[in-house]
Amino acid sequence: MNLDLDERERAFQEEARAWLREHVPAEPLPNMDTPEGFTAHREWERTLADGGWSVVSWPAAYGGRDASLLEWVLFEEEYYRAGAPSRVAQNGISLLAPIIFEYGTAEQKELYLRPMADGTEVWAQAWSEPEAGSDLAALRSTAVRDDARGGWVLNGQKTWSSRAAFAHRGFGLFRSDPSQERHRGLTYFLFPLDAEGITVRPIGKLDGHPGFAEIFFEDVFVPDADVLGTPGDGWRVAMSTAGNERGLSLRSPGRFCAAADRLAALWKERGQEAPASLGERVADAWIAAQAYRLYTFGTVARLTGGGDIGADGSVNKIFWSELDVRLHETALDLLGPEAELRDEGAAAGGAWMDGYLFALSGPIYAGTNEIQRNIVAERLLGLPRGKR
Repeated sequence: MNLDLDERERAFQEEARAWLREHVPAEPLPNMDTPEGFTAHREWERTLADGGWSVVSWPAAYGGRDASLLEWVLFEEEYYRAGAPSRVAQNGISLLAPIIFEYGTAEQKELYLRPMADGTEVWAQAWSEPEAGSDLAALRSTAVRDDARGGWVLNGQKTWSSRAAFAHRGFGLFRSDPSQERHRGLTYFLFPLDAEGITVRPIGKLDGHPGFAEIFFEDVFVPDADVLGTPGDGWRVAMSTAGNERGLSLRSPGRFCAAADRLAALWKERGQEAPASLGERVADAWIAAQAYRLYTFGTVARLTGGGDIGADGSVNKIFWSELDVRLHETALDLLGPEAELRDEGAAAGGAWMDGYLFALSGPIYAGTNEIQRNIVAERLLGLPRGKR
């Protein structure tokens, strides 16, 4: 891939950099998993949308800029370099929206995309169940046809639902035909979290804030208009979502390159008294972040040429999630005892510790890395399927 930017791409990059320099809040927003933080992050989503920067790669008809995939990557680099707030609308924008564009009806696009882009409606990912996490096909929540009302009745439980504690709507899979095999007879539904029969119970994270929630469904009616794709074809739709989550969209290289640059700056500040082995780890993290950036550019070129992510997304997911943990561990080791200070105003410990706590979830969500290694072994390397 040619890494030299053309005139349009350079102009796009400069415009994004200038806008972010002017609009990124001077002080960090409150944690988005608190009521005040959730509100503040929704306001930031509105600011992004008003400036035309919320969903740059979307069609202009839905609030985007018709930007190319490469321009999206460039924007993400500038976004993280500027230290801009985390995106509370991430689940909808990065995971659900690509599937609505591919499988959604015209009415679903009109109804859901713009409120998603400007933070009016925040979406929760409701996939995992108590006994169906990485083995998503083991899910037991049901959808029963209700012809009289023209829709479906949902029952069951979802857990570890990201953003569900404060979100407005959710998306997830339900078993609509129990007579079918595990991966068949599933249907993908969209639903409001304040619907009659839905109970949301927040789950506290290590930091005490409710970043997840359990969702209980008791005879919840969902009309046919909120089925995404064809009834019974939910697995194929869901795997499109999983490809986006494990692959390109969820973790852009800008996030890791910015963190690696901060780590290098920390080493320059603190490294004089640190062992040389720590310096080597800093260098390894910085090189790995740049390698991931180049890998992403290669993925962009492949997708632009008509290819897809496919099972390669599992390689990608393993790499970025483990890089994130190593990078933050190196920063904490460099900070020493100061790393455990929870005062965010302390020299650096608070921000790095918060990043580390979040990084620990990376090898788990979007399918555990153990599962991803099975996918790589069987689908990419052609190794024999192991015993289950």
